[in-house]
Amino acid sequence: MAKKKYIVSLTDEERQELEQFTNTGKASAYKINHARILLKADTNQPDGGWIDEAISQALDLSVATIERVRQRFVETNLETALSRQVQQQRKPRRLDGEQEAYLVALTCGEAPEGFGRWSLRLLAQRMVELEYVESVSHETVRQTLKKTTSSLGCGTAG
Repeated sequence: MAKKKYIVSLTDEERQELEQFTNTGKASAYKINHARILLKADTNQPDGGWIDEAISQALDLSVATIERVRQRFVETNLETALSRQVQQQRKPRRLDGEQEAYLVALTCGEAPEGFGRWSLRLLAQRMVELEYVESVSHETVRQTLKKTTSSLGCGTAG
């Protein structure tokens, strides 16, 4: 078994706060679970801290979750360890609501002369031609139409 890299050592005040937090039950389930993880992993208990596998079985949580909570507690503080981790790598949307509306309107309209129907690449090209966007890929068009035109009655691109 690998040695734990992040050792949880709670102060008496932190332990008391976490025990009260878990007993009231007036918080989100994930916060209560995170508090229970820290209580079980605390090395200042009379029997020492539990191993991650035992905590995982007792609380029905993954070992990875337990490791992440311990790491956040050691690297930051108690409040951060109880909260959800903020997503760092979320990409901004390529099309805003207005641009999506233009795309859907294009899709529901007549296909250009010489074409039987709209293709994804043709829609992307037309969005740029009409200067709704500076550039857009056919994959962005596909993903946008997948989530927006499922409830519309107009023809979809293929």
